[in-house]
Amino acid sequence: MSTAFDGITALGSLSGLTAAQRMEALAQAQAAQKGEAAAEKAGESAFGSIFNSLIQNVKDTDAEFTHAQYLLATGQLDNPAQIGIAAYKNEIAVDLLIQLRNRALDAYNELKNMNV
Repeated sequence: MSTAFDGITALGSLSGLTAAQRMEALAQAQAAQKGEAAAEKAGESAFGSIFNSLIQNVKDTDAEFTHAQYLLATGQLDNPAQIGIAAYKNEIAVDLLIQLRNRALDAYNELKNMNV
């Protein structure tokens, strides 16, 4: 990830600029960087990002468990306890995702049934 200073150094040498011009260049570089970050996450809420990270965690732990099963089936797994650990991690990740989904649905239903 680039920093605001990368945008300034791309402008060239700062030695010929006054302090006010340097501050302006820094502000422009920071604004451009924030604009890029906002464009990447446009329309995504904090809940959405948490939910997406949990889904990615479930995918990752499932892939890890599947890989451990493959290694066990092919005889390449040195420690058989790793398959149990991978299965447990996968189970916990799925349970957490399900609990978050259930709580979100409960909250939505409560909001839906509120009298305004």
